Amino acid sequence: MKLLVTGGAGFIGSNFVHHVVEHTDHRVTVLDKLTYAGNRASLAGLPEDRVAFVRGDIADAAVVDSLVADADAVVHYAAESHNDNSLHDPRPFLDTNIIGTYTLLEAVRRHGVRFHHISTDEVYGDLELDDPERFTESTPYNPSSPYSSTKAGSDLLVRAWVRSFGVQATISNCSNNYGPYQHVEKFIPRQITNVIRGIRPKLYGAGLNVRDWIHADDHSSAVLTILEKGRIGETYLIGADGEKDNKTVVELILTLMGQDPDAYEHVTDRAGHDLRYAIDSSKLREELGWMPKYGDFEAGLRATIDWYREHEDWWAPSKDGVEAFYAEKGQ
Repeated sequence: MKLLVTGGAGFIGSNFVHHVVEHTDHRVTVLDKLTYAGNRASLAGLPEDRVAFVRGDIADAAVVDSLVADADAVVHYAAESHNDNSLHDPRPFLDTNIIGTYTLLEAVRRHGVRFHHISTDEVYGDLELDDPERFTESTPYNPSSPYSSTKAGSDLLVRAWVRSFGVQATISNCSNNYGPYQHVEKFIPRQITNVIRGIRPKLYGAGLNVRDWIHADDHSSAVLTILEKGRIGETYLIGADGEKDNKTVVELILTLMGQDPDAYEHVTDRAGHDLRYAIDSSKLREELGWMPKYGDFEAGLRATIDWYREHEDWWAPSKDGVEAFYAEKGQ
């Protein structure tokens, strides 16, 4: 197949492109705006006869139309995705997550192209820390930030285009990703690179907020499985049973990096910080036969630490700016 991957120079998008090249014979065109979160270096070393790159905006209908017309399927990763940034300036989240998704949907409708939409478990809001339940495909949407609300809106657009116009689309909502090529503003790489730089890691509030962690390579394999086997119009939740509170994650990072597990600082909590996310991925596993490779969070985290140690040239250029931004906020 010829795949158009939007946001393919970003974190999970670039991991997906690497996964496709390694595990299939598909050819890939990456469409990426190269905002601060996109990095051409994340695609370095991939074969030029398999991977093409186009710099452009998913909200630019002319650019999108020509690329979709030449594709067999679109895998839509491109999104503004950082909660802190959405609280600071919500407008880019509307432009990319809503208008950008609409533009892609209109293009795949015109050309009859298969569409897979990448979303987040944050559209469901959060769970109480002691709640035995987990998110399922039938959990009502209850987003709590400009980021998650615009992702929820984009999901609903996809559902409407399937029902109203017969677009051949599927949706996946995934839990928190970690792994190579993740921007250092994000929780896990920020703490890893802090330790590498000799800076004490930072923990929001008491660190009791729980996230359901999944390695980006497992997310990639799940998306490829849905693209190949998923039922049109269906939503699949992707998770690896990796529930950990932030305090545990920071302490594990410190331990794996040979530091005192208490060598971190508590900082001002994020406004509206969701308490707990938890994914029930039974539908994906039972219907499509998918299983995660990194069922052991510690093993995945160790591999991620090794990657950041070996690729300081990739993350160092943005590190100082990120820390200066958070320092102004007392975080």
